[in-house]
Amino acid sequence: MKTKKLFEENVMLQSCEATVQACEPAKDGYRIVLDQTVFFPEGGGQLSDRGVLRNGRDAIEVLHASERDGVIYHKTKQPLAAGMLVTCQLNWQERFDHMQQHCGEHMLSYAFWKLYGADNVGFHMHPDMVSIDISREVDYEEAMAAEAMTNQAIEEDRPIHVELVPAEHAAKRPLRKFNDKLKGLLRIVSVEGNDSCTCCGTHPPTTGMVGLVKVLKVERHKGGSRISFLCGREALQKMDVWMRAAQDVSNRLSVKEEEIAAGVERLEEEKKALGAQVTALTDRLLDYELREMDAKPVFDQAGHRKLVFIREDLTPSQAKALAKKALEREHAVVAVFYRNGARINYILSAASDDVNCQQKLKEVNDRFKGRGGGRPDACQGSAACVEGWQQMAADLAAAW
Repeated sequence: MKTKKLFEENVMLQSCEATVQACEPAKDGYRIVLDQTVFFPEGGGQLSDRGVLRNGRDAIEVLHASERDGVIYHKTKQPLAAGMLVTCQLNWQERFDHMQQHCGEHMLSYAFWKLYGADNVGFHMHPDMVSIDISREVDYEEAMAAEAMTNQAIEEDRPIHVELVPAEHAAKRPLRKFNDKLKGLLRIVSVEGNDSCTCCGTHPPTTGMVGLVKVLKVERHKGGSRISFLCGREALQKMDVWMRAAQDVSNRLSVKEEEIAAGVERLEEEKKALGAQVTALTDRLLDYELREMDAKPVFDQAGHRKLVFIREDLTPSQAKALAKKALEREHAVVAVFYRNGARINYILSAASDDVNCQQKLKEVNDRFKGRGGGRPDACQGSAACVEGWQQMAADLAAAW
């Protein structure tokens, strides 16, 4: 027995009475079948409705709704007996949010199609963002024009019509998109004087209920563009978060919100200049340290010159530069241990053919429980930082 879809008869219906037809075990819960429902099952790019099934004082949460062969399954954590009378109650705010996003997607897709001949080739609705993939690459200004056209249709509060049409008749209509493989009765959703296409999703009775559409990101995607956006309440919430962040940044930079980009550019230039100064000073410090080590050289039993560095304050690029400079010494064996965030990195290199850095790296990896690799003359690796790592590194180097 197929489930009667009350949301197709009255999309604004928030609750209904229903009789449990079946209840079967499912992964992490149960799947309940009702004779009728207000719960829209996930499909056509639209997310599932959620809510509760009430039986007297008890309320069982509906986590997800899905459809197969005309039967809608309500995912729950608890079972219900067949024949039981329940009240279906939607999480209405979530459903209304979904309707705003889905209807906004229709009209925004229509705007890109009408203005630029770009087809909608993908629709993705996530809890915090909606996106469409269109077949033509567009820039931000073109996206703003499509947004403006969509918001004008919303302001005009146009009626939205839903009708069932035989496939052969639908094929003759000026629809934005049509799949000629579809057969039987097709559900056509039409915005008066605007978009018209096949769709199984829920839409408000008029465009004004969408509130607004706001494009948030325009990206190149597979030869076309991915347009990320939000509608209605969710758009306002996202813009509130972004505006608060923009105000915080403008206060920190002591600039107006519209001057944030210039302020960040100034910071980047200052950071670059400071980085160059730090690099120059670090190089001078390392050169000084190398001269000290040249004045008091240390040799291993085979006569190789050992240069060991154990540092908290090196970057990977500085560590590599140090190892390269140290290796310029004749018969040098170099070991650089340094902390990088939550890990310890190490570089081993040798200027003599009779030194096998791979063998030494194995000792370091075994001691630090790290990983790495390389050639006989140069290796590197890393491990999780542990307390006392400096002494561990010093003990290893002393034994070489």
